[in-house]
Amino acid sequence: MEVTSPLFWIAFHILIAVFLIIDLRHYKRTEMSFKDSLKWVSIWIAVGLSFSAYVFYIYGTEEFVKYITGYITEYMLSMDNIFVFLAIFTYFAVPYKSRPFVLFLGIIFAAIFRALFIFIGVALLERFHWMTYVFGAVLIYSGYKMAKGGAESVDPSKNRIVQLAKKFLPILPEYDERGSFVVRRNNTLYFTPLFLVLLAIETTDIMFAFDSVPAVLAITREFFTAYTSNIMAILGLRSLYFLLEHGVKKLKTLGRGLAIYLFYLGVAFILTAFGIDVPSWVSLLLIIAILLGSFLTSKEE
Repeated sequence: MEVTSPLFWIAFHILIAVFLIIDLRHYKRTEMSFKDSLKWVSIWIAVGLSFSAYVFYIYGTEEFVKYITGYITEYMLSMDNIFVFLAIFTYFAVPYKSRPFVLFLGIIFAAIFRALFIFIGVALLERFHWMTYVFGAVLIYSGYKMAKGGAESVDPSKNRIVQLAKKFLPILPEYDERGSFVVRRNNTLYFTPLFLVLLAIETTDIMFAFDSVPAVLAITREFFTAYTSNIMAILGLRSLYFLLEHGVKKLKTLGRGLAIYLFYLGVAFILTAFGIDVPSWVSLLLIIAILLGSFLTSKEE
């Protein structure tokens, strides 16, 4: 089956749908334990890394290394994004039983945004050479922002989309016990606060896609590798959320490492415009070193 054929993409997305159904059915509307979250994080990582064997079979060593690098990169960026999700859920005082389904919808929309942005990004890079400088500059600026605070600097109360929704939509002051986004009261439809939470999560997804998509395109310009590595990485986002919710203080130095890595990717991206290609294994070793360093230094702190 050709990887560019419609049949492959249908089969791939059916597989992803099956994984999402498994994920949805597993999580009941209760708080997840650390042990259970760790187990499912391990399962989703195994699934994502196992797919690299197929990439190796189709493309060979070079794209295999790029897939692994892209996967780890997106996974680490997702860790930083989850700190924002934690801030959103805390700010809106979201009941624990409602969080898994909101995160599930977040994964679906994140996959859609990634597919769209990666497709547009690849098309722009193929058509306009100068976009290399733009994408590189975006990564360097993203690294700078992350060094200045990253996820910690995001304030849910200042989300413009949420502010507009509060202004123009009928919003109830309390959550619905069934976890609904819309309810009917006295023959009138009202939005619940959970709808505002969903808006905040999705706008955050879009915002962080502007970081993660240029990052993966700095690693590979191959749509197949860029897209599949991103999708496989965000599959276990819900499990990762509940794991980090239990151990959030252990990863305080992650943002610093990601800032360095994004800056590196931005410089490497721009260098390609001058015919200088940094070997893919260098990016892989660097992202692994940053990941390990973040865990070790966080443990010391």
